[in-house]
Amino acid sequence: MCGLEVHVEDGQVAAIRPNRDDVWSRGHICPKGASLGAVHEDPDRIRRPMIKVDGQWHEVDWDTAFRRCTELLAPVIDRYGIGAVTAYTGNPLAHSFSLARYSAVLLGMSGMPLTYSPGTVDQWPKNLTSHLMYGGWWSFPVPDLERTDLLVVMGANPAASQGSLLAAPDVMGLIRSISERGTVIVVDPVRTRTAERADEWLPINPGTDAALLLAVCHTLFAEDLVDLGTLEPHLDGLETLRTAVADWPPERVSAVTGVAADRIRQLARQLAGTPRAVVYGRIGTCNQEFGSLASWLVDVVNILTGHFDVAGGAMFPTPAAWSVTVQPIPGLEDGAADFGRFRTRVRGAKEVLGQVPVSCLAEEIATPGDGQIRALITVAGNPVLSTPAGHKLDEALPGLDAMIAIDLWLNETTRHADVILPGASPLEQPHHDDLILNFAINSVANYSAPVFARPDQDTPDEWEILIRLTGLCTGTPAEDVDVAAVDDGFFDYLCFTQGLDGAEVRAHYDHGGPERILDLTLRTGPFGDRYGRDPDGLTLDSLKAAPDGVNFGPMVPRIPEVLGTSDAKIRLAPAYLLDDLPRLARRLRRQPDDLVLVSRRHLRSNNSWLHNVGALMKGRDRCTLLMHRDDAARLGLHDGDLVAVTSAGGRIDVPLEVTEAIKPGVVSMPHGWGHGKQGTRLTVANGSPGVNTNILSPPDFLDEPSGNGALNGIPVTVTRAGD
Repeated sequence: MCGLEVHVEDGQVAAIRPNRDDVWSRGHICPKGASLGAVHEDPDRIRRPMIKVDGQWHEVDWDTAFRRCTELLAPVIDRYGIGAVTAYTGNPLAHSFSLARYSAVLLGMSGMPLTYSPGTVDQWPKNLTSHLMYGGWWSFPVPDLERTDLLVVMGANPAASQGSLLAAPDVMGLIRSISERGTVIVVDPVRTRTAERADEWLPINPGTDAALLLAVCHTLFAEDLVDLGTLEPHLDGLETLRTAVADWPPERVSAVTGVAADRIRQLARQLAGTPRAVVYGRIGTCNQEFGSLASWLVDVVNILTGHFDVAGGAMFPTPAAWSVTVQPIPGLEDGAADFGRFRTRVRGAKEVLGQVPVSCLAEEIATPGDGQIRALITVAGNPVLSTPAGHKLDEALPGLDAMIAIDLWLNETTRHADVILPGASPLEQPHHDDLILNFAINSVANYSAPVFARPDQDTPDEWEILIRLTGLCTGTPAEDVDVAAVDDGFFDYLCFTQGLDGAEVRAHYDHGGPERILDLTLRTGPFGDRYGRDPDGLTLDSLKAAPDGVNFGPMVPRIPEVLGTSDAKIRLAPAYLLDDLPRLARRLRRQPDDLVLVSRRHLRSNNSWLHNVGALMKGRDRCTLLMHRDDAARLGLHDGDLVAVTSAGGRIDVPLEVTEAIKPGVVSMPHGWGHGKQGTRLTVANGSPGVNTNILSPPDFLDEPSGNGALNGIPVTVTRAGD
């Protein structure tokens, strides 16, 4: 999202520098943005379609590749039905111009009854709680970093992620400014780089954030600190909430959280007594066994302290262009808790917001019987490295009858495919952020034209590939799909969601594709021209005339406008979440584990994506197990030892890094490693493979209300690898 200057010489990227005139990033850049030239020029990147013949890869033309897709997939559907086919869509969809806007075609029009995504190891508790509270499953309040004076960060490390479900330019610069005028507190088991720069680090035991927040809520009610401000008429369930938190005083949770009761009370008083304050919780509060309760209570605390929908608190962004992704789920309007509409065949896992735990995919492929998954389409994803028990999926994928991948690399997952269909590099396609600007602290629009033309002008874009595979799933050979007709039908549907006639709107265009959709979402957005009704409004043409972007300013109060509930009220105490409190109460009585594992991020990494960029891989080994010095001494371990880490899910061997920047009783591993597998083409990554921490993630260790995988708080044992 940050504005970049890409300097090109002789058809190659000579340098990438920050664009100081960009209205959003104002000259900020991070290593990931500076790496786009290396990604584009990576010799390992797939540039032509590939099919596998007798275990060997061959480059082919696009017609041959699509015919091969038909030869593989059509017999599966003919024999077993579309229910035997599924798809996995990876995290890069959120950052791809084509995929972000057209993945809905494959997922919604192919007829596949169930698909999988990394959402259920990432943010599904946020989707769930936003759905239940606000009636919008992507309506995420975000911290107003530019105007707050007290920021409490829980389970997030913006120094590495630049913000997650939060988009802010130079987020650590903003956090530094908050510290200069006020206070920054980080609640985390690890003293991350963000915690190092904060005014206070509050180490907490993994998986207990919900208990801490319940005690904060208890204190707010008990000490008459609740201040609802102008939000009170828009709230439902306040007295139910008061009753629910009455049983959660700080003394009850102090031992299990590791935070003193007096400090919990002080935290509540700080939040209530600071005019502009906000709590921000992210991935550490999501992918744990009480992720839904923790995500819900972050918002509850902001509401009870008067820091919700006001400047300096938690606010709902106003994106200049609405996202296809955020459209309501049919049948789940009004924040309904009608989940479990279907269950998985093997485990019986319930559906939540149309998804089941991604960890179910391996068993659904490997277990014979009616309904067995026999064909898989992956879209920009590497679930072998990024999902719980990914090594089990690695074992199951060779048993598929057909596997098709839309991807740029031959990685740990796509090596199992029969066909790989590559898209354009990031510098060969336009860009305007789709999903992430829904979490931005300013209302921004910024279009970037392609830096390079595609080498072969007949190469289809990713959106066209998705449409052809969708048509194949519905009975038309991929090579014969009428791409334009499907595209027009999808566009007409998007127009319908805005109360427009698609045929009339299409008359404005002489082309289809994602730029047409972007123009639609800009024009029908809050600042758009509504197709001429507001002549000064935003269009794609006017945005292209502003190469540094346009910024319509900071967030503004949006209640009740943003609410999708039928009574336009915030459901403060959803019964579906209250029903999970007894499970948390049992956690208080559980004997503490000797060691528990949490995940961590790094500024020069992004899940499993960027480990093939040499410049980002330089320096010391980052794939290490962090352990507190006291735990290492107790176990007779030393810095640099190769240690065996064992959980109920499996075992990995990894170098030990002894530190004091972690809470005793907690160990930490980075996410996204485990390269070096035979059949991959990742020269740089395979030179520093690391190990896959998801081997340690038991597939059934979940946040029960959402089905999200619990990747933090996994009980483990650690011994010297040779013992």
